[in-house]
Amino acid sequence: MSRRYPQAPLLGVGAVVFRGDEVLLIERGKEPLKGWWTLPGGLVEAGERLENAVRREVMEETGLRVTPRKIAAVFERIMPDEDGRTEFHYVIVDYLCDYAGGSLQAASDVANAEWVRLDSLARKKMAPGTPSVIREALALRERTAE
Repeated sequence: MSRRYPQAPLLGVGAVVFRGDEVLLIERGKEPLKGWWTLPGGLVEAGERLENAVRREVMEETGLRVTPRKIAAVFERIMPDEDGRTEFHYVIVDYLCDYAGGSLQAASDVANAEWVRLDSLARKKMAPGTPSVIREALALRERTAE
């Protein structure tokens, strides 16, 4: 199925990974939302479990290993073209993840990957919905802290 002008929504996953008072963000290297900062993630492959897709996408995009803990948020991203037709439509399941190691480097379709301090998120050009997902995951992390 094509990503552009899909016949049905595409299923994606994202990872909210905290390291102390920092969160892992990537700058998208291609459309949609090229140049915008968001959470690492991507499409789920046929036959792939959601948590495995999260692990794979984070490794492909950032070189980091993560352990998915809990679903933090589920949202839709619908992006119409200039004629009002649905050019992109994703349903994205974002997981709160534990950082499990690796060396951070942008890869795959990512222009940059960074650990960003929570108090400096406003300085980034963030993809729509990303700040609210980070807030939801932060609240979940605090509720489930051991």
